[in-house]
Amino acid sequence: MNILIVDDHAVVREGYKALLNAMMPDCRIFDAENGAQTHRLLAHSDIEILILDINLSNESGLVLAKIFLKRHPELKIIFFSMFEDSVILHRAMQMGAMGYISKSSSPEILISAIKVVAKGQKYIERGLAVNLANQLLDTSVDIADKLTKREFEIFIAIAMNKSRFDIANELGLSAKTVSNGLTVIKRKLNAVPSQFSAIAAKHGYIGDTELSASASVSFVKNSEKSS
Repeated sequence: MNILIVDDHAVVREGYKALLNAMMPDCRIFDAENGAQTHRLLAHSDIEILILDINLSNESGLVLAKIFLKRHPELKIIFFSMFEDSVILHRAMQMGAMGYISKSSSPEILISAIKVVAKGQKYIERGLAVNLANQLLDTSVDIADKLTKREFEIFIAIAMNKSRFDIANELGLSAKTVSNGLTVIKRKLNAVPSQFSAIAAKHGYIGDTELSASASVSFVKNSEKSS
């Protein structure tokens, strides 16, 4: 079985890789630090299980998971994260994940999750599953339903504190088009860019509710300068 670990911290990747090599010697363990590397490995390696962090550097693992599954529908994804919020867990499972465990869990939990998911069954760490069952989730309004696909991509990028020019380059758009899209997003969500991180976290699209608003403020200032 081929397993791919995706985390933006080298020490975490190496630690989990060493653990799995020791406890599951019959498996081949790969690792990647970002979405681009993951795309390449998925395209050229027969990856069966993807162990994916929720928050990569300037990338949302939740958003990436949807893309990975669209291109590789047979892929089985296990999220492992420091975030134990039920909203994020619920969003992860909605995205098509087969498992969700905390980074604070024991090595045995990770191994159990891999074995269960490999059989095509879902696995949620017991404590997290109890929290999910006991919490009433607010699913009345999903921001993804309010925005077009392109607008949602811009929204998530701003929530992840990317600059207007980085967003334009990544999406193959002009900076002006991104600014126009931002204007529409603000109107639809009745919010300003400095609030996007909190909104995305509330709806479970990113995990860190403490993301700095400074980049979003910078985004607005840059937009005003160029308009």
